Amino acid sequence: MTDASPAIERLRKRSEFLACAQAPSCAKGAVVVQARARGDDLPLVRVGFTATKRIGGAVERNRAKRRMREAARALLPQFASPGVDYVIIARGGVLTRPWARLLDDVKSALIRLAADRAATHIP
Repeated sequence: MTDASPAIERLRKRSEFLACAQAPSCAKGAVVVQARARGDDLPLVRVGFTATKRIGGAVERNRAKRRMREAARALLPQFASPGVDYVIIARGGVLTRPWARLLDDVKSALIRLAADRAATHIP
């Protein structure tokens, strides 16, 4: 991780997750990534993780969230935008997806959301 990478914190409050639910999202493979610009000047990236009961029982949901946390830890320093909150949602297949493909799913979703955000800010 370089010094230029933004600090990363976790989303913990339900209201923060609900705010991200209203933001643009991108579904790629085994994950959905939602991204919401906070509108503040803090060079901070916040991220939250969810897995619904459709994924499976508590053990499967926890395993899915652990995999998504590791993917975020590996990719957010490079591909996340400061001042943005992200929610990564597990979809079916997140547990059986090969690690390289899961990383590719998260990376392509982050790149797509950043490109969409950049395109909407151009006058």
